[in-house]
Amino acid sequence: MDLFSREELDRSSPELWPEQIPGVSKFASLAMTQEEPKPSQQPEWLKDLDHEDISVLQGFGSLTAAALLEKVRDLQNLAYQLGLEEAKEMTRGRFLGILPKRKDIR
Repeated sequence: MDLFSREELDRSSPELWPEQIPGVSKFASLAMTQEEPKPSQQPEWLKDLDHEDISVLQGFGSLTAAALLEKVRDLQNLAYQLGLEEAKEMTRGRFLGILPKRKDIR
């Protein structure tokens, strides 16, 4: 046997039904009436990114912490290797006389 009542209780009276936490009802009503952000309202940092950049960011976001650290380590190693190659090519260009000599600015 189910106990079911069709009586509706009016909870508008603060004396009969006081709020357990003052201000919660007001906050809840404000939260329900606020509009969802429109898709066209993108954050400022997202405006300059194209679809490829966003997909790269999403790919980084889906990595675990260990995988993300490994990716950062790989990028650091790549940057170091590029720096070494650039230094080698600059030295080579200097020896071949391709680059103008620096003037002493003292």
